[in-house]
Amino acid sequence: MIYKRHIYMVMALGLGFTTTMNSQKQKMMKTSISKEQQEVLYAIESMTKSFNDKDIDGVMSSYEDGALVIFEPETPVRDVKILKEMFLGAFGINPQFAYPNGHEVFVNGDAATHIAPWVMTGKAPDGTPIRQTGLSVANLRRQKDGRWLLIFDNPHGSFLLNQ
Repeated sequence: MIYKRHIYMVMALGLGFTTTMNSQKQKMMKTSISKEQQEVLYAIESMTKSFNDKDIDGVMSSYEDGALVIFEPETPVRDVKILKEMFLGAFGINPQFAYPNGHEVFVNGDAATHIAPWVMTGKAPDGTPIRQTGLSVANLRRQKDGRWLLIFDNPHGSFLLNQ
């Protein structure tokens, strides 16, 4: 069962994603990024675009089997059916993500970490504007075919700072 608070928290799935990223100049930790960093950032952008386009198949295909997603602080979700339900529930608020402060991408062999502060806007079912912010911390793994897939996704990376 999807609870109202889950729906509002899932919309905060920054996961490093925004449809506006393609139209704005990417801010990275340095001016020149490696091919591997670009590939990781592309994986994040693709997931974000799928999410903002309400493309559940695109969203789900961004994750490796068994991926762990933190929809709410201290509430990890790994079950594919629940993940899909949570994403579908979030589509109802038409969330849009932006990364005004840029991205950090670190690659170590076949593992990568993406870190980015995010801002999400949307509308509650009653039309009330919603605005949330957070820090996305996501880990990705390079697959045998070269694609990068999310294995850990926590849009609440700053949770402990707010305690």
